[in-house]
Amino acid sequence: MTTELIVYVGPTSHGIDLRDTFGEDVRLYPPVRRGDIQELIRSHGPGRVAIVDGTFHSYPSVGHAELRAALEAGWQVWGLCSMGAIRAAEMRHLGMHGYGAVYEQYIANEDFDDDEVTLMHGVDAPFVPLSEPMIHIRTFIADLVARGQLASETGRQITANLKQRWYAERTLYSLKRALVASLELAPHQVDSEMAEFDHFRLKTLDLLGFAAEKPWLTVEKLSTAAR
Repeated sequence: MTTELIVYVGPTSHGIDLRDTFGEDVRLYPPVRRGDIQELIRSHGPGRVAIVDGTFHSYPSVGHAELRAALEAGWQVWGLCSMGAIRAAEMRHLGMHGYGAVYEQYIANEDFDDDEVTLMHGVDAPFVPLSEPMIHIRTFIADLVARGQLASETGRQITANLKQRWYAERTLYSLKRALVASLELAPHQVDSEMAEFDHFRLKTLDLLGFAAEKPWLTVEKLSTAAR
């Protein structure tokens, strides 16, 4: 098996230098679409592939059948952060590997909606995010409540209000307006808290952790040792 890692990634990597993060032994592709994995296993021998981002609206999403075909053909298949985390949770019993906090959310709660990781973004690279995934907003608000900066009921109401909106309307601007309107934090406190929002971008943190830990190499060593 080649040592190269093939990664399908889009808006989750916004602001990250992927070449610097993963190193040279990686090949990058845009968000995965239906048929991409089928074409990959047709044109390449077994290798290692990681799905981070994927289409679901503009193009059909990556299919379970093609992922299963990759696994059966001997590919090491990883899923994390977004579409990859959803597929990894769904197909973990077939041998697909999952990584990170977002993946763990889907494992822990089978009712966790797919739209929790969804966002609006630019069509082409660098896939600039135009809205914020609900899972990030939810985690940010939970932290405010845990630290006593926001009443639990207020946090629940703001979360519920943003959750019921179309994913493209879940923006940092709409979050800021809701926090200011709650009158529980002064505007300057809202600005101060939201300046730390990057700490709650679980998808990005998972991608950085995956690249740093390189779990695909560990799985390969364990597999070799077990033979």
